[in-house]
Order: sequence, then structure tokens, then C-alpha cells
Amino acid sequence: MSSPFLGEFLGTFVLILLGNGVVAGALLEHSKAKDSGWIVITAGWAFAVLIGILTANAFGSPDAHLNPAVTLAFSIQSGDFSKLAPYTTAQILGAFLGSVFVTLHYLPHWKETKDPLRILAIFSTEPAIRHKFSNFFSEFLGTFVLILGVYAIFSPQIKGLTSHLGAFLVGLLVWSIGLSMGGTTGYAINPARDFGPRLAHFLLPIPGKGSSRWEYAWIPILAPFCGAALAGILLRTYASQ
Repeated sequence: MSSPFLGEFLGTFVLILLGNGVVAGALLEHSKAKDSGWIVITAGWAFAVLIGILTANAFGSPDAHLNPAVTLAFSIQSGDFSKLAPYTTAQILGAFLGSVFVTLHYLPHWKETKDPLRILAIFSTEPAIRHKFSNFFSEFLGTFVLILGVYAIFSPQIKGLTSHLGAFLVGLLVWSIGLSMGGTTGYAINPARDFGPRLAHFLLPIPGKGSSRWEYAWIPILAPFCGAALAGILLRTYASQ
């Protein structure tokens, strides 16, 4: 029953369940983890990436991209785009379902939380300061660093790297990006991570949820693709030398 599609779907499901779950724990009223802060959130996302990668591997995806931007970058590098559509579909569906289960897991807490922006922040990213160019650049640069970091971790120059150690190091990479670069936009760096949960926020009957802010949504979708595309072009050029 295992397949790359199933692996990407379940891996992204786990990524969002644990990643958005730590944000929910930190923001929702009467959560035991309320106000635990940025270190907890970024660490939780790092661990979510680690477990998401391992889940994807276990269920049939040796790539474990969990991110359409990552799939795009390595499609450009290799010149093979056959994985882009199926992986992206699986990743968006997994991200959507992961958010549904976060909603169910914290079911009694939503009606106790009166701030609609806090509720939205559990599902999707929002900039600290609205400034389209800066917000776009933050997501572009964060994704560019993500792709370079993933390539470096799994590059042939790194000797004796096991897949499990690689997954751990990718988790540390995402933790580093969150700590160093996430304070501006919340470091989506993943179109599926933002679009799937934002769609869940839009569709689910969450008490007091407010607007899904679709007017901003194009930035955490388009900017990661652009950053990944540039990184993919750089890697393809480097590999051809």
C-alpha cells in the first residue's frame, strides 16, 4: 500500500498536525502551553519536520519533500518535473487534513479564544508588519536558504550520512530558519503549509475565527516558489560545472 503519494500525504499531515499543533498550544486560551513563546513554537516545528520526514519515508516517499517549493527546486535541478504535480497535490491535501485534526484536537478551546488573529495564526502565517516587498523577500530568502541547506545536508561531500541523521539535520535547519528569520512573516517557506491550513480555516465552522486574509495569501505561496526556483537554477548550474 505504500507509495510516494501516500508518503508525501501522511508526512505532510504529520508535519502540520504537530507544527500547527504547537502553535495552537501556545496561543489558545486555557491551553496548558499558553504563552510558551517563540522558542517552543520554532522547536515544535523543527520536531514536526523531523517526524514528518520519517513518516513520509516509512510510507513510501524516499524524497520526503513535504513542501511543493522543495519539489520544484529539485525538479529544476534534475530537469525531471514528473513528481511536481502528484507531490504538490499530496502535500496540500495532507496539510489541509492536518489542520482539520488540529481543530478537532483543540475543539473546546476555540470558543474560549476571542482574538481572531490568534486563531488565524494557528492555521496560516501573517507578517509582523504588513509590507509587501519585505514580506515577499523574507519568504523568498527563507526558502532559498532552506533549499541550499537541504542540498548541503545531503550533498555527496557529506560522508557517512544516514537518512535518519539527515532528517534530524533538516529539522535543525528549519529550527535555525525559524529562530533567525521567522520573526518577520512567521516563515511559511512552504506553499502547502500555508495554503492547506488557510483553506481549512476558511471552510471549518470555528467560533470567532474572523477573516482568512486571502489578500495576503499569495505571498507565502508565490515567494517560496520563487526562492526555490532560484535555488534550483543555482544547483543545476553548479552541478553542470
